[in-house]
Amino acid sequence: MTSDSEARPPSSPVCAAGAGDDTYMHRATTDEVLELLNVLLAAERAGTRVARESRRDCTTAGERALLDDIFADEANWCRVLSTAIAALGGTPTAATGDFHRRAMAIAELDERLRFLNRGQGWVAKRLGEMIPRLGEGELRGQLIAMRENHDANIARINDFLAASA
Repeated sequence: MTSDSEARPPSSPVCAAGAGDDTYMHRATTDEVLELLNVLLAAERAGTRVARESRRDCTTAGERALLDDIFADEANWCRVLSTAIAALGGTPTAATGDFHRRAMAIAELDERLRFLNRGQGWVAKRLGEMIPRLGEGELRGQLIAMRENHDANIARINDFLAASA
């Protein structure tokens, strides 16, 4: 038996943790990141269209302001995602997610907003799964901001719906 002063040093010192390759560190590969970013881009494009097209069903200035803000946020994330995809050497998808068709099939604006919230939650969940798998850097920061923005929009829509009930 050895004394504490004779104990062996750890076989993987914490200070060397950053030197592990992406597989060892459970980081996402570039292909995985590109695939997710393109899926999110199609989803954000769908959300943008839902917000824009839902304005025609608005009956109050509050509804229009809410949808204008959601539209602006979704359009911003489309730009951020497209730029990130190109920076990683990928090609941004031109697709629009099926979410648009399904959302616009909902006649009542309040129900469509609830559905929009589910879509925002789906995006936030996917971001939450990917963010821990990214190294430090600009993309990680952008995706954290995107997730926070989606969480804030979910809360805002919930508050709006509760106030109008």
